[in-house]
Amino acid sequence: MLRILHSLPRTHKLLLLPVATMVTVLGTQKLLTTYQGITQPSTPLESVLVPLPNDSAPGVPTLSQERTPVADAIGRASRALDATREHIPLKDLQATEIVDLDVIATAEADMTDIPDTALAGPGIVLNDGALHMAIVMGTIANGMLDAPTQQEEGVVVADATSYEDYGIELFDDTSFLDLELAAEEAFVPHWETHLVESGETFAVLAQNKLGLGYSEALALLADLPDERLLTNWRAGQSFDYQLDQQGRLLSLRMMRNAREGVMVERQEGDFNVTGIEREGEPVQRLYAGTVSGSFARSAQATGLDSGSVTALTRLLEKKLDFRRDSRRGDQFQVLVESDMIDGETLDSRVLAVNYAGERMNLTIVHNATDDNFYTPDGHSLDPAFARYPFEGSYRMSSPFNPRRLHPVTGRVSPHNGTDFAMPIGTAVIAPANGRVERVANHPAAGRYVVIRHDNGYRTRYLHLSRALVERGDRIEMGQRIALSGNTGRSTGPHLHYEVIVNNSPTDAMKVELPENRSLSGDTLVAFQRQAEPLIAALESGESGIVNVASYQQGASQQEQIAD
Repeated sequence: MLRILHSLPRTHKLLLLPVATMVTVLGTQKLLTTYQGITQPSTPLESVLVPLPNDSAPGVPTLSQERTPVADAIGRASRALDATREHIPLKDLQATEIVDLDVIATAEADMTDIPDTALAGPGIVLNDGALHMAIVMGTIANGMLDAPTQQEEGVVVADATSYEDYGIELFDDTSFLDLELAAEEAFVPHWETHLVESGETFAVLAQNKLGLGYSEALALLADLPDERLLTNWRAGQSFDYQLDQQGRLLSLRMMRNAREGVMVERQEGDFNVTGIEREGEPVQRLYAGTVSGSFARSAQATGLDSGSVTALTRLLEKKLDFRRDSRRGDQFQVLVESDMIDGETLDSRVLAVNYAGERMNLTIVHNATDDNFYTPDGHSLDPAFARYPFEGSYRMSSPFNPRRLHPVTGRVSPHNGTDFAMPIGTAVIAPANGRVERVANHPAAGRYVVIRHDNGYRTRYLHLSRALVERGDRIEMGQRIALSGNTGRSTGPHLHYEVIVNNSPTDAMKVELPENRSLSGDTLVAFQRQAEPLIAALESGESGIVNVASYQQGASQQEQIAD
């Protein structure tokens, strides 16, 4: 039955909806059920018994007992519905026509003139128009095209279908309307994800799955800031894409990592490429450990990533000599901030460090204002560095020159330091804080001293007459460390002075030297207010994620109480 309805024109479907007719054999009666006013909020259900002649045959009733094929009955109904939507007077109808739906009301009116007792008896003939309507609607409702057939006196007749089999569900199904509406909806592209498989190449994938030609795929790669993003991918990587209605690439999105990626969009036949940068949620985590062996391995054992361990080591080297100052059992806490994106930590940054050791106690905090580290009282890890390692004024006898001819041998011999002519015994002073790394004698350099400073620089002093410090001594800026002389391979009394940066000799008279960055005044007050919750988090000693903001609130409450 549903297939019949779906095959009819749309106009016929809408006309058939207001009337649902089910016919079943009840002895010599037919049950005619109608819905009137289906568009109303409540739809009344009415049933009418249709009397039939005593000699009515089983199956679908027909006028004058004719065996009318189903196709003819449906065809007649269709022609009548297409011909008119207006009221057809009952007197103008013929037995082979379909009447307007108003005939049901007329038929019911005629039935009211028949006594109730007559309805149950044989021989009562219903108005011909109403009976014909019942026959046609019964033919449709009985689903004869779907029912099994039986041969009866040479005529194929469909088996009758009971009322209960279909009920009112026949006309509740209006899915054909939804299908027609859905066909009119605009195409909306949706995102899909492709997982890269082993051995898969973008050029082949672009043609097979993204609807791109070979030249289009090459043009897309050429537009990328780094084509290796799509050519050097690995199995397990993924990207998202959208296709248009013809199956051609509209958009492609691929992430290089959790933070960075590219978006490719088709615009007027060309591809427009834009970068993607995701912002993460800052998360602070406290790492606590104990020195056991090397400091770097002890720090890594706490869970710190390699980048944080390197940054931490470089910071502490400005104040600590790990080979001499660190001891087994020294404790340290490191507060690190990272960006959290999709459960992955990125771009870790050291915020504060506390080192409590047998030979050194140090706490340093990052200052967000100038991106430097200071002690809680505002002293910088990069103290001032003097340009000259002596007091007074002395003549420069030989400048820094990597192509200089040696005055004794006459050969090209780089002069990696600066020479100052001065009397033997002139005091040599430390240009910055640091620790004595070496005191020794050499045939060419004579008596010499090497100092490693807190900012990472190293200085060397050659041709000395006497060293005033020993290896491992901690020295302060301005402290006397040696007396100048004329030892080793030398043409006269002088001081050879070298500054080494990143293990490379530099011109001590031109190298950029750190200035005194200690904080004071309002700048110091602002830094200490910022550093207070970070130091409190360090002192808590609770490893794992910490809420620095809660320590800030606690500090604010204490300030209010103090006021």
